Amino acid sequence: MNTPPGSPPQLATPAGQGGLRELSPAYFGLVMATGIVSLAADMLGHPLLARALLALNAVQYVVLWVLYVLRAWRYPRRFFGDMVDHARGTGYFTMVAATGILASQCIVLLGHVPLGFALWALAALLWLVLTYTIFTAFTIRRDKPPLDRGISGAWLLAVVSTQALAVSSALLAARIGQPLRLELNLLALSMWLWGGMLYIWMMALIFYRYLFFPFSPGDLSPPYWINMGAMAISTLAGSLLILNAPQAPFLVSLLPFLKGFTVFYWAAGTWWIPMLVLLGIWRHGVRRFPLR
Repeated sequence: MNTPPGSPPQLATPAGQGGLRELSPAYFGLVMATGIVSLAADMLGHPLLARALLALNAVQYVVLWVLYVLRAWRYPRRFFGDMVDHARGTGYFTMVAATGILASQCIVLLGHVPLGFALWALAALLWLVLTYTIFTAFTIRRDKPPLDRGISGAWLLAVVSTQALAVSSALLAARIGQPLRLELNLLALSMWLWGGMLYIWMMALIFYRYLFFPFSPGDLSPPYWINMGAMAISTLAGSLLILNAPQAPFLVSLLPFLKGFTVFYWAAGTWWIPMLVLLGIWRHGVRRFPLR
């Protein structure tokens, strides 16, 4: 998407200090993607690949934390300025999603519930701090960009982070005894519902931006694939809640609702796939927009 007025420059910067200063808030997406492939490999019967990707993910996670802490220490104005910027701020939600997905990896692949619980607790804390910091800052900011320059698919990282917390909560609930099991299932349900509502709010704005504002090839940035991805992880969270229903009576009473909305999420995500493919063909095939 084109750089909005007043936002930090999006151009590539040289390595070293400039690279650290301009480090994207969304780089934890690397951990998200690696974790998703790792969990998928395990489900498909490739445990060695899954564990290798888990080891890689652990290294990436630690390195990114070091870089982010260094950036906050060396360039605090840029670090926290990005957090309240409409174009870049939502990238910080990758920290929540990455931590939640790594927690899920530890629970599913290693069976290490204490480590998974620690990462889950960190994800919950990050979610709480970032959600209310970023959206409060966006609300009270005096100088705001117009809709077509302020919103993109990256905003849906807020949905992904919320659903990642729902997934890790549901996975923990299936492996922890009472009474914490009930509380974790309730939290998973709450996060699942909140993520769904957040998607509806944001997607209404994104779809409005699609249809009623000029749309150039440069505006179709890769984060728009999160239109589909946010629904994919929402479907996963709903499926886990359905599986956990026998452990929590309040989920049993909600089973028809859980099943219906899980199918709704799946259908909405599936709808986006051909739409995004067609827009990609228009961008790169018809308009010859470079891949880089």
